[in-house]
Amino acid sequence: MSLTLYYHPLSSFCHKVLIALYENHIEFDRRIINLGNDKDRAELLAVSPIGKFPAIRDHDRKRDLAETTIIIEYLDHFFAGGLVPRGWEDAFQVRLWDRLFDNYLQVPMQQIVSDRMRGTKGDVAKERATLDTAYGMIDKQMAQGTWIAGQSFSMADCAAAPALFYAGTVQPFPQGLGHLKAYFDRLMARPSVQRVIEEAKPYFPLYPFADAIPQRFR
Repeated sequence: MSLTLYYHPLSSFCHKVLIALYENHIEFDRRIINLGNDKDRAELLAVSPIGKFPAIRDHDRKRDLAETTIIIEYLDHFFAGGLVPRGWEDAFQVRLWDRLFDNYLQVPMQQIVSDRMRGTKGDVAKERATLDTAYGMIDKQMAQGTWIAGQSFSMADCAAAPALFYAGTVQPFPQGLGHLKAYFDRLMARPSVQRVIEEAKPYFPLYPFADAIPQRFR
């Protein structure tokens, strides 16, 4: 098979790429990486020298790729289109919101999770405030469309699903943001997203905020 994905089913950033793969029905081999295993880690480092997953190896083109946005853009170009629009303005909006979900939901969420994992009980008020600000921006945007960057499901929505799923467990959505909540429900009803969550279920007990995952997803 042309593609091998190096990933872990619990990882939110891995979810983003998995959703893109499932959306476009792209076939790939799976290599689940346990970062605590020296052999697994060495295998990942051979593809992603920084040691981050997800990473993809394209055997036919002899290319190794890391970073979720780059991977999805690559898949969209060489394997199946549709997640990144061809028109400049539409593509700009997709990339804009993709960055917001990665940088202002995923990053602060992961910092809060890391704080709990370390048991340091540090001050994460800034991270929680960032999440609330991002929630408000998303709610405002979703007052005018079905998906975050228009009427079609895109790379930005691939980023949104895991970002909102995990962020909501560390900082619940504020009351009154009906557009955000409706968007979240649409994302969770997407077959590609449902498949990713189903595959992650066996690993949920390892997540530090597992008790905050809504019962409907367990």
